[in-house]
Amino acid sequence: MKNRYLTITSILLLLVGTAIVVAQDEPFLYGDALPDAPELAPRGAYTVGVRTLNWIHKGQVDILNSKKGVDPIYDRPLTVEVWYPAALPSDTDASVMYDEVMGSANDSLRPLIPFTFEGRAVRNAAPLVSDGAFPLVVVSHGYVGTRYIMSYLTENLASKGYVVIAIDHTDSTFKDAAPFQSTLLNRAIDIPFVIDQIETMEKDTQVNFLSGLVDAQTTAIIGYSMGGYGVLNVAGAGYSDGLTAFFTAMTGGSTAIIKHAASNPDYKAKKDARIKAVVTFAPWGMERGVWDAEGLKGLKTPTFFVAGSQDDVSGYEKGIKAIYTGAVNADRYLLTYKNARHNVAPNPPPAEALAPGLHIDEYYRYAEPSWDERRINNINQHFVTAFLGIHLKQENNQKYLEVQKGSNEKDWIGFVPRSSTGMELLHMTPRP
Repeated sequence: MKNRYLTITSILLLLVGTAIVVAQDEPFLYGDALPDAPELAPRGAYTVGVRTLNWIHKGQVDILNSKKGVDPIYDRPLTVEVWYPAALPSDTDASVMYDEVMGSANDSLRPLIPFTFEGRAVRNAAPLVSDGAFPLVVVSHGYVGTRYIMSYLTENLASKGYVVIAIDHTDSTFKDAAPFQSTLLNRAIDIPFVIDQIETMEKDTQVNFLSGLVDAQTTAIIGYSMGGYGVLNVAGAGYSDGLTAFFTAMTGGSTAIIKHAASNPDYKAKKDARIKAVVTFAPWGMERGVWDAEGLKGLKTPTFFVAGSQDDVSGYEKGIKAIYTGAVNADRYLLTYKNARHNVAPNPPPAEALAPGLHIDEYYRYAEPSWDERRINNINQHFVTAFLGIHLKQENNQKYLEVQKGSNEKDWIGFVPRSSTGMELLHMTPRP
């Protein structure tokens, strides 16, 4: 019996040793699949290209300089990152370095600290146009945030045949954080502008790198926190009159946000038919009166909500879950990470966030106290792949979303045995 125990132990040690060697040969990067990653989490067949674009949205309200109800106009700059299927062999050694910062502009307690991290993409690679046009996915970060904060997901989706564009929302990034009224107003403006820009490039008679590559008529929008606040409004959930009153008081009289309110007939009449699906991570606002029953009725696009049951920023029972419940006219799902707080969307913490002496918020900008962020990333990749595949590509992924309410008794379809714990997946159909 003792010899048998030693033999089993030796085999286990050998296996562990082998795993360590593999990990050393191939470093783990954001978005890579852990051993217990669910079925749809691993990257797809395409090598990913990445490019940075800089655009100007002309004639926008300069809300930060609004005075006594007079809104000056300015040309609003936006930087976006585009990930796309590249015309490179699938076994290409893809590598790119992303330049980022920690900290927050105009915050003396959290100075800006540059850092870089590696991704699996090829900078400025030629696009793959031989496979036809790919659906468009637009990604909106939180306040404050960055276009790179969900690179584990943006790269992953591009490898599966999507053109993915993540926005640096001016006045709302680590590098240029400004007063909150800009974020409140501009999220629902920046997102459709980006879709419009892509559609213009797609149709441009002059050849550009998106020519023949993207189909803006088949679009999904993804938002995290304040990005979730924005994508819900773009998809049809109108802001409450309470928010418009708050915004007007906050800005000294500006009524610029009223055009996004549920009570505005022009807003109610507007429907962007290009948007086929919405994914919203920890959307903000319900506990602050941003949403009400009437406004949430306007959301009719299929929507996948993701939340932490202990979210202390957006709230859960009276926050995210209340939005999910109130969106009565949408086919919708709610994935809940039990005991997670607000960080159910971002990359894991960068190594630099572990340095001694840094403000704890640099670590908790990314980390979850009760979850491995890499595990959350893999689960997000799995469910977002399933959901977008259904609505943008007509893929037969419905089985991955069929989870009995409250069920941890059986392994969820697509999950490694014994790994589908600590979560809940709910589904509600539009009311009759």
